[in-house]
Amino acid sequence: MIKYNPKFWFKHIFTFRKSDTIVVLWKEMIYIGLFTTILAYLVLNYVEDEFHVSVLGKLKDVFSLIGFVLSLLLVFRTNSAYDRWWEGRKKWGELINNSRNLAIKVDTMTKNKTSHEFFSRMIPNYAFAMKEHLREGVLIHELELTEEELIEINKKAHKTSYIAQKMYAKLNEMKVSKELSEEEFLSIDDNLKNFSNITGACERIKNTPIPHSYSSFLKKFIFVFVCTMPLSFVSSFGYFSAFIAIFIFYILVSMEVLAEEIEDPFGRDENDLPTDGLCVKIKDNVKEILEH
Repeated sequence: MIKYNPKFWFKHIFTFRKSDTIVVLWKEMIYIGLFTTILAYLVLNYVEDEFHVSVLGKLKDVFSLIGFVLSLLLVFRTNSAYDRWWEGRKKWGELINNSRNLAIKVDTMTKNKTSHEFFSRMIPNYAFAMKEHLREGVLIHELELTEEELIEINKKAHKTSYIAQKMYAKLNEMKVSKELSEEEFLSIDDNLKNFSNITGACERIKNTPIPHSYSSFLKKFIFVFVCTMPLSFVSSFGYFSAFIAIFIFYILVSMEVLAEEIEDPFGRDENDLPTDGLCVKIKDNVKEILEH
């Protein structure tokens, strides 16, 4: 995730990153410019002036109405994508708070150093496993595991569930050995259940993209709109219509590109959530609580 100071907006205007839409779309912008130039040439040289006035001139009102409808669709598209991004951030905030609370409860409810050492490993392990589970797959080398645990986890498809299972097994062992009372057991149980709830919510965000038919329709709508719109003003602006078409294409398609990037907020794109840093924060906080 890009960290920046929003007050220095002049700096952002003249700075280009690989995630900027102008960097992503520059080839398509050139194609649109060339297409509009050819279209302007054909209209200006092979279409009669009377047709300009009677038909092409009236297209402005039509494209104004279509542009209004398109703007509403894009607002809905970007809002739905940002809602997914923000919900993902809230769930990771819950994960941080839940990890801290669990570590604090373990620290205050038992003074057993073995239990402290176990949870100081497993709580961060869950965060690191969840981070990569929402990407391509869990990176085992990021986890602190014993040799036995390493063998077991490699056999599991859903590795976050395995880590939660190990914490539940340890919690039950602490209850049976009277290390925890019934009330303390139930209190910690709430935190362990929240781990799975948070993972399930993040999986829902990742695995349920915007319906394909909606996304496909919006892309086609933008393409047809941008390609036909120059007909409405080529008689007034001539070959300068190419620059207008490029600018409108850049604005409309950029909204769709940004929405596509942030609707899955768990990847490694520059605008995705800083989950790597959040995992490190969880690890540092938990070890500070349990290894004092």
